[in-house]
Amino acid sequence: MSAEEGKFDNILLAVAEKHRGGVPEFLGTLASFLRRKTDFFTGAKQAEWEKLLLDVFNKESKLAISAHSEKLKSREAAQRQKDEKERAEREARQKEIDDNKICDITDEEAAAIIKEEENKKRQKLLAGAGGEPAASNRDDISKPIENVDDETEKGELGKLLPNSGNGCTLEKYTWTQTLQEVELKIPFNVSFALRARDLVVSIGKKTLKVGIKGQEPIIDGELCAEVKQEESVWVLQDSKTVMITLDKINKMSWWSRLVTSDPEISTRKINPESSKLSDLDGQTRSMVEKMMFDQRQKEMGLPTSDDRKKQDILEKFQQQHPEMDFSKCKFN
Repeated sequence: MSAEEGKFDNILLAVAEKHRGGVPEFLGTLASFLRRKTDFFTGAKQAEWEKLLLDVFNKESKLAISAHSEKLKSREAAQRQKDEKERAEREARQKEIDDNKICDITDEEAAAIIKEEENKKRQKLLAGAGGEPAASNRDDISKPIENVDDETEKGELGKLLPNSGNGCTLEKYTWTQTLQEVELKIPFNVSFALRARDLVVSIGKKTLKVGIKGQEPIIDGELCAEVKQEESVWVLQDSKTVMITLDKINKMSWWSRLVTSDPEISTRKINPESSKLSDLDGQTRSMVEKMMFDQRQKEMGLPTSDDRKKQDILEKFQQQHPEMDFSKCKFN
């Protein structure tokens, strides 16, 4: 647009702002001006001034459409260029990550990874659909421990035996666990197909509530330990069963119950193989195995690995200094 073309813009904008009726009212004012102050309508035949108006407006219309089209093309080209650049950067970044060339990621990449993992969890839950819930069979419900072979295990009497997934199978729901997460399966005994909007599923940092709207919730209580809300997900499978994955914050301990009102399971009876320790990296696996060893030692009243190290150091020092009395030395 030339400077000459836009020299009256300020005046016309000021006039247009006075017309609350918009463009029709504004054009009416212009036509009224031509009628009252000029011979525009009477100085020529109607066909002539109508043609003049059409020519002027058609010309401006073509310019407007052309400019708009160019703007759209330019915007689309810029978006394509941006998308292509981002795609290339993602691919290059992913290649670097896959090749173990970098170990740090940006906040945006972290958010994308979290979202991808969440989608994977949802797909995993959906893929596991089918079959009757374990709790529907009374024989599968976790049983209490009635006999122990070792005196050190007397404290486990009355606790429930873990199910095959290191969790617990109760009458209304079943949960399993690894060191990283807890998976919960809640079947609803209804004669109709449930929809997500029929349900109440609220996952807090240390609370869980699950049920059908308007009914007594199946679960409504405090979780055994804290979870990451943003990485915990739920899905409705086969229109009758809710599947929930809770991401543990403390990934170095077993849950003894899902919510504090549940009966306790014996974590000493948990099978570590089911937790896939082999999937962990070397350092994390060593820490987890040490934690599990220390936990068992404490339960049996025996020294932990740290206590053993201190004892070894003390014995070596005694050998080097036999003249000193260490009989009253205690470890805290």
